[in-house]
Amino acid sequence: MRQPLPGHGASRGNALGRARVRLPHALDVLEEHIAADAVDAELAKLHAAIDTVRGEMRDLRERLHGALAHEVGEFLDLHTLLLDDPELLQGLDDLIRTGRYSADYALRLQRDRLAAVFAGMDDAYFRSRVDDIDQVIGRIHAALHRRDVGAKGTSGEILVTDNVAPAEIAQLQAQGVVAIVTSAGSVLSHSAILARSLHLPLVVGAAQALQRINDGDVLMVDGGNGELIVEPDAADLRSYRARVRELARERKQLYRLRREPARTVDGIDIKLYANAESREDVAEAHALGSAGIGLYRTEFLFLQRNEVPDEEEQFRAYRDVVLGMTGRTVTIRTLDLGADKADRTGLVMSDEPNPALGVRGVRLSLSRQALFETQLRAIVRASGYGPVRVLVPMVSCREEVVAVRKLLKRVIRDLNSSGHEIADHIPLGAMIEVPAAAIALPSFIGAVDFLSVGTNDLVQYLLAADRNNEALADLYSPLHPAVMRLLHAIIRTAHMRGKPVAVCGEMAGDAVFTPLLLSLGLTEFSLHPATLLEVRKAVRECDLADLRKRSSALLRARDREAIERWMHS
Repeated sequence: MRQPLPGHGASRGNALGRARVRLPHALDVLEEHIAADAVDAELAKLHAAIDTVRGEMRDLRERLHGALAHEVGEFLDLHTLLLDDPELLQGLDDLIRTGRYSADYALRLQRDRLAAVFAGMDDAYFRSRVDDIDQVIGRIHAALHRRDVGAKGTSGEILVTDNVAPAEIAQLQAQGVVAIVTSAGSVLSHSAILARSLHLPLVVGAAQALQRINDGDVLMVDGGNGELIVEPDAADLRSYRARVRELARERKQLYRLRREPARTVDGIDIKLYANAESREDVAEAHALGSAGIGLYRTEFLFLQRNEVPDEEEQFRAYRDVVLGMTGRTVTIRTLDLGADKADRTGLVMSDEPNPALGVRGVRLSLSRQALFETQLRAIVRASGYGPVRVLVPMVSCREEVVAVRKLLKRVIRDLNSSGHEIADHIPLGAMIEVPAAAIALPSFIGAVDFLSVGTNDLVQYLLAADRNNEALADLYSPLHPAVMRLLHAIIRTAHMRGKPVAVCGEMAGDAVFTPLLLSLGLTEFSLHPATLLEVRKAVRECDLADLRKRSSALLRARDREAIERWMHS
């Protein structure tokens, strides 16, 4: 019988398929002991399962490298480190050897031990890592019981579950899952961001889904408005087919825009840059007519390896990006390891009490000056092949910018004297993602050539709300009045001093926010290539003069509801 269920649309798109219900992960296994002569076989079985999971994550990392949103790599790296954690592995071995527990029950005991340690920590960041432990343990448990013969396929199915990890989403899509419905989650989570970049329909916060949807039910999903219909009727199916045809027309029309200018109705050109971290991203950005690369992430060169890349390796990577953009500007962000970006090189401190507020971004670079100088040399050498800008992340004060400028000048001087062909001028920019930097911007804007606003971290730090904490989903929102006023102040300060300013966070890539950002004075966006055409379409439908007239009403808004009314007026 037909039944509609409410949810929150997190990734646009429509899907129709059979539901695959996955109940919340819990290792509810009974206590089971094994005979002494079975210990070695049980250990071998466990180690084989762990090796299987390692291989799966390695293969997935290699397959997705650079082609998808950056977040999936961060989570895969974190899960790989957890999988290699000596405390986890030794604990499992000891439970089987000394306690003679089955591998299943050892997993449950070790999971509960680690979860208790993390849950008892004062820091909310570490408490939230219990989910990562569950996901890693769950992968091992699944590998222990995997059977190739008779395994159910997932092609054409809609996964219904409590939550889904970013590292899992791309794998599910590759297996044929056509949509995902979760009973928890946030529209601004890493998983939602990744789903949008993959154009995979996602509905989150469907609280009744696990109670009302059964395995095998026919399910209709609208990832735009969050509507779910179990066992749709004839009228629903007609509506679905009409919507699918409409979306196909929209995609065809969007593709035609790849050669059209990003120009408003009243004739103002807006620059749309692309965020990238690989050759694939660069090729896609070029093909879709981006103005250049507004943020090239360099972390991928440092992740999933045991040694730091040398100058020559970095130079070749940066040079290839510059060549790939055929004369369009490439903005290379210096190393932004730290927080939840794990590495194996030993650069990131493993025992920071609060990594999100720790030694990351420019703080890490300035503390490892030889490493930083090597990276700057590679970037500056790449400038000989096309226009390059240097972007510094996590800036919080003038002193950091001055220190980077001084080091950059020295690198340029040394490369010039050694006969390298480099650009006459290499602009230096700062990422504004720390509220202190946004507030103190007038005091140091003269020390930079351009700005890039990282709204993901800026909103998170400004509101003191973790975007991945679903309990704070209502609080974490870029539509907070404080966010609007701070963005306006940043953009106004930059324009008054004649400095280009772009937004490179999630807001820039969501066409819903395009009129709002234009109203605040923004004329440069940097976004994932997958959303370039949607934002270009939104720009071409905006009357900039009219939006600017309405900006004062936006800045007077006292709450989120007032801002949402402004957006829909």
